[in-house]
Amino acid sequence: MLVPLTGTSGSLHDEILVGLRRYLVEGNLPDGARIPERLLCETMGVSRTPLREALKVLAAEGLVELLPNRGARVRAFDENDIRELFEVMGGLEALAGRLACEHITDAEIAGIEQLHYDMYASYMRRDLPAYFALNQKIHLAIVAAARNAILANTYANFSSRLQRVRYNANRENHKDRWGEAMREHEHILEALQRRAGLELSDILFRHLQNKRVAALRYLGNHP
Repeated sequence: MLVPLTGTSGSLHDEILVGLRRYLVEGNLPDGARIPERLLCETMGVSRTPLREALKVLAAEGLVELLPNRGARVRAFDENDIRELFEVMGGLEALAGRLACEHITDAEIAGIEQLHYDMYASYMRRDLPAYFALNQKIHLAIVAAARNAILANTYANFSSRLQRVRYNANRENHKDRWGEAMREHEHILEALQRRAGLELSDILFRHLQNKRVAALRYLGNHP
C-alpha cells in the first residue's frame, strides 16, 4: 500500500521509486493494468514529473511498459516469458552459488545466516512482504559473494523483471509452496556454510525451477 511521502529517507526520486516498485511487486495492480498516475500522485503527495521519472526507471527494469502519449501499464508476462526468464535466472544463480563458495568470507556467511533467521521469523509471522525483501537480500548476497561484476550486472537486469513474478510465486498455496521454499533456503544455507559449490549450484537451480512451477501455477489460477 502506498502512503504519503515524508522526504526524510533520502531524495524524493528515490522515495517515489522505492514506494512505487514495492506497490507493483506486491500485486496491488493486476497484470496489464494502466498505472493510475493521478491517484498515485494524490496518494504520495507528489507531482506528475517525478512520478513519471520513476516510471521510466521501472520500465527499464521491466516492471512497467510505457505507452506513447497514454501513460504506462503493468508489465504482463505470459507462460513462455516466465519459463525462459526462470531458466536464465536458474543458470545465473547456479553459477553464482558455485563461485560464491570459492570466494565468500566467514563474515559474509554470518551475514547471510542472520538474514536467513530474520526471514524465517517473517515466515512464521506469515509476513510475506518482509519475507520477500529478506529473501531477495539473501540471493543478492550470494551473487555479490561470487565476485563477478558481469554476473552481478546480468543478474540485476533479469532479477528486476522477475520481482513481481517471484513475489506471486510465494503466494501460491499448492502444497504450501511457501513452506517448501523456506526448506529449500535451509538447504541453501547449509551448503553455503560448508562451501559445497557444486551442491549449492544444484540446489539454487532447482530452487528457481520450483519457483517457476509455482509462478506458472499462480498465473494459471489468476488469468
